[in-house]
Amino acid sequence: MLEQIKQTADYIRARVENLPDTAIILGTGLGALVDHIEDKKYIPYSEIPNFPVSTVEGHSGNLIFGRLGSRPVMAMQGRFHYYEGYDMKQVTFPIRVMKALGISTLFVSNAAGGMNKEFRVGDVMIITDHINLFPENPLRGKNYAELGPRFPAMTEPYDKKLIALADQIAAERDIRVMHGVYVGTPGPTFETPAEYEYFRIIGGDAVGMSTVPEVIVARHADMRVFGVSVITDLGGKDVTDVPTHEEVQKAAQAAQPRMMEIMRELVARF
Repeated sequence: MLEQIKQTADYIRARVENLPDTAIILGTGLGALVDHIEDKKYIPYSEIPNFPVSTVEGHSGNLIFGRLGSRPVMAMQGRFHYYEGYDMKQVTFPIRVMKALGISTLFVSNAAGGMNKEFRVGDVMIITDHINLFPENPLRGKNYAELGPRFPAMTEPYDKKLIALADQIAAERDIRVMHGVYVGTPGPTFETPAEYEYFRIIGGDAVGMSTVPEVIVARHADMRVFGVSVITDLGGKDVTDVPTHEEVQKAAQAAQPRMMEIMRELVARF
């Protein structure tokens, strides 16, 4: 794995002159943030050694380098999911490459279903913690000391200072933001009403099929992490609406201007 990481990082390093220290993973329907990145350089996943290729509708497949405001950034336009058939090493391989390239702060976004009774469709939820219900941990197997410790602490998976700054930005712009715990599940089915209730009972506020493996590996590599979810649907025993992938994308796209305003300013200020 170390050799693959080096090979991939060397490939990217040879094609990008000024490597950033900040990376953003763009989730379902949230790719419009790319339009605000200037001086863009695209590298398709299909051209990158050892990279998987996203198979999900709504997920492009490019690494993008450029400037968001005055800050150089790397954006991952499309992520990899466990439900696509990739193992956890493949799902999180880009995070390993980011670290090898010098990324120290990671911003992640996703679309999620809400079970917190205070949430509304279209809400922006700042992730304060997560619950890992994936059947496999991305750190399972041999640990390489060069990548991180054998037993990394997950006491603060999401950076409290970045959360406080995001709250400040949202208040300045009168944007409604919620806080909550994100539950990561393998998918690809949407949750049953009973599962939504179960996730709520164990402490979850929103549920999705990504993010948690990426954050575990980022924290293993000692990156700072900020995460945000767009609540695209609601679930529970009292909710009768049937979610579809198309509706999730539509709701995410409707909410993305608010998410982008927070994210863009957060990246500029942190």
